[in-house]
Amino acid sequence: MLRLRPYKPCDADAIIGWCRDQKTYHLWGGELIGPYPLSAEALNEVYFARNGLCAEPDNFYPFMAFDGDEPVGHFIVRYPAGDHRVLRLGWVIVDAARRGQGIGRQMLGLGLKLAFEIMGAEKVTIGVYAQNVPGYRCYRALGFVPVSTRDTTVGGETWQVVEMEMSREQYGQG
Repeated sequence: MLRLRPYKPCDADAIIGWCRDQKTYHLWGGELIGPYPLSAEALNEVYFARNGLCAEPDNFYPFMAFDGDEPVGHFIVRYPAGDHRVLRLGWVIVDAARRGQGIGRQMLGLGLKLAFEIMGAEKVTIGVYAQNVPGYRCYRALGFVPVSTRDTTVGGETWQVVEMEMSREQYGQG
C-alpha cells in the first residue's frame, strides 16, 4: 500500500536518479525546470524559491509516494490560473526500477483522492506527451479522457501534448 507525503528537499536526489537519461528527463517534463542533467539544488530552487514556477502564491503542492520507507514516485498538484475548482497533476515520475508495476496508477489514484475528496476539485487535468505511451495508458486506466492536443518544443523537437481531464462525476469510474 502506497502512502503520500509532501515533498522535502531531501527527495530531490531520488527524483534526479529516476531520470537516468535525457529522454526520461524530457518525458517527465524536466526541461521546464532546467537543463539536463538537473541537480538537486536546481530542483529545490524551482520548488521552494520559485513556487514550482507558479505565479500565484499557495498554488504548488509537490508530493512523494512511498512503498514502506522507499520512495517510489513523485507528482505535483497545482491550480491552473488560480481556479480552485480545477486541479492539475503534473511532473509525474516513478522510480525507474519500479516502472510497469502499477505504482503510477496507485500513486495517482491517491492524488485523485486528494484532489476530489480533500481539496474539493470539480475537475482534474493532466498533460502527457504522445511519446509517453505508458503514461497515457496509465491516465486512461484511471479514467482521464483526452480533450485536446497541442504541439510544443522539447529538446529541439516538436512533440505533441495530449491534454486530459476527469470530472468529479467521472472520478471512481476508471
